[in-house]
Amino acid sequence: MSQQLKFKGTALFNGRQLLPGSMVLVTSDKGVVLDIVHESVAGSDVQQLNGLLSPGFVNTHCHLELSHMSGVVPEGTGLPAFLTSVMEKRAQQDTLAQETAMQAAATAMWEGGTSAVGDICNGTASLAFKKDSPMYYHSFIECMGFVPGFAQQRYEYSLDVLRQFRDINGPQHSCSIVPHAPYSVSEALFSLLSGTPHNTPVSIHNQECEAENSLYQDKTGAFLDFYRHFNMDASAFTATGTNSLPAWLPWFRHLPVLLVHNTYTTGQDIAFTREQAPQAYWCLCPQANLYIENRMPDIELLRSQGCTITLGTDSLASNHQLSIWQEIQTIRKYYSNIALEEMLQWATLNGAKALGIDDKYGSFEKGRQPGITLIDEKESHRIL
Repeated sequence: MSQQLKFKGTALFNGRQLLPGSMVLVTSDKGVVLDIVHESVAGSDVQQLNGLLSPGFVNTHCHLELSHMSGVVPEGTGLPAFLTSVMEKRAQQDTLAQETAMQAAATAMWEGGTSAVGDICNGTASLAFKKDSPMYYHSFIECMGFVPGFAQQRYEYSLDVLRQFRDINGPQHSCSIVPHAPYSVSEALFSLLSGTPHNTPVSIHNQECEAENSLYQDKTGAFLDFYRHFNMDASAFTATGTNSLPAWLPWFRHLPVLLVHNTYTTGQDIAFTREQAPQAYWCLCPQANLYIENRMPDIELLRSQGCTITLGTDSLASNHQLSIWQEIQTIRKYYSNIALEEMLQWATLNGAKALGIDDKYGSFEKGRQPGITLIDEKESHRIL
């Protein structure tokens, strides 16, 4: 027979709002939410905890495959130089070292209170340990190729990776094939990706640096040097005279789209997205943005336009830890006016909705099993 567990903290966040510390969370011994009741009717055996209780975090953007690159790329290089370094150095460690680093990073996320992750995959390196993981993963199989002539070949490669990840689909895993970024995907490849059936949600790195918009506005900027460095033929690319977002978003019209980073997104871009992709989610990875570009996204602009915000950590190549609570702490330093209640919703329910798993994760609604995270000012950790 299932045993009831009862938890009382200094406050209780249910996925949408902060409730006072007098409220008690009641779950099964497996963590299924049974009720939230006042302490006066909770009965005995209530566990008194020193901290705020929250549903498990949902990290909507992570690159576990790059965990072995912690500290390899210096800070403040700007995105094109950062990408160059990652591409040139990511294969310098052996497979065992990469696997060990991924496992350690995933374990730290789990123990820190993250219950679900949207994880970017360029290959099958993370496949084995996801099979039996207690964490929920949506594996975003990332496809890239800027030269149109190789679009079919790149697409077929990523489809093969997708098929292998689909073999482990079930209660703890799902997957989709997605474009990497506007500066790394040709129009031909965008077309192929957009035609993939039963393929949601879509995730893409969006406007992470100024050079991305410059490329689309008038075919200038640092990405031209990036292409030359890797002997990529950019001659087929034609500038659209717009920012990057309006050029590719219509390919995924009316699909759930997760826009990641958004460091150089404008009000016009947001208005265009509202029209073209009403199911868009805006993922913020502030610590990675500071690490790479030394710039924060304009969070007040996103909030003022009613954008649905989620949080991510990016990778250990661009971050010192994969902690959603530390991402919140970073936002609080720059935007002290934003209520903790609002940011916790970004970190829980909004993320679960973006990954399509809010029937289980993201809130303390009856019947959900989101995990329980205990938060104090310094850190967060899992208690169930």
